[in-house]
Amino acid sequence: MGIYSRFKDIVSSNLNSMLDKAEDPEKMIRLMIQEMEETLVELKSSCASIMADKKGVEREIHIMEKNVQKWQERAELAVDKERDDLAKEALIEKNRYLQQIDSQSDNISRLDMLIENARKDIDQLEEKIVAAKEKQKVLIKRQIRAGQSLKAQKEIRKAGSTDVFRRFEAYEQRIDRMEAEASLVNGSVVSAPGSLEDEFSRLESDDTVGSELAALKKKKSGNAE
Repeated sequence: MGIYSRFKDIVSSNLNSMLDKAEDPEKMIRLMIQEMEETLVELKSSCASIMADKKGVEREIHIMEKNVQKWQERAELAVDKERDDLAKEALIEKNRYLQQIDSQSDNISRLDMLIENARKDIDQLEEKIVAAKEKQKVLIKRQIRAGQSLKAQKEIRKAGSTDVFRRFEAYEQRIDRMEAEASLVNGSVVSAPGSLEDEFSRLESDDTVGSELAALKKKKSGNAE
């Protein structure tokens, strides 16, 4: 594919549409930018060659203009010397160079048009590259955010898994054992405080025992009399 065919394909391409269809948008746009930059180098090189051709034609025109002046002076000299035959030949040479100048002037106009078009193509491609690089930055940011979100979701799922809860339970059991061992220092056991139900049961038992003790004392006192 020629340079200008590639340029037209690139400029007419729809970046968003192409990236939406790509399996790996970030990779694709990186390759597109690379192709654009390579095409830009070729366009600039082609433009530089045209500009060099124009310079060469301008030098040729300058030489021809000197020849026109030279043959004009010779024609005048021949007339002064009454050599009309030589004057005629000199004028023929002069006109030949004038025709060449006209032809090369047309060539200059053609080269100017090519240079102008090449510069427009370069500007268009440079704008396309800037747009593509901006798109690349957006894609990279989106990729980073997506990666962070994916990592966060994995951590959330990991935290909610059964294995994690089992590890927490095992850790709690380990702490329970450590607390129990701490309560058995030197063989003594620190009794855990009773429940409210146990406290009231103890009070009721104390009242019953007290009543029985009073009845027993009264009975013993009666028997003694």
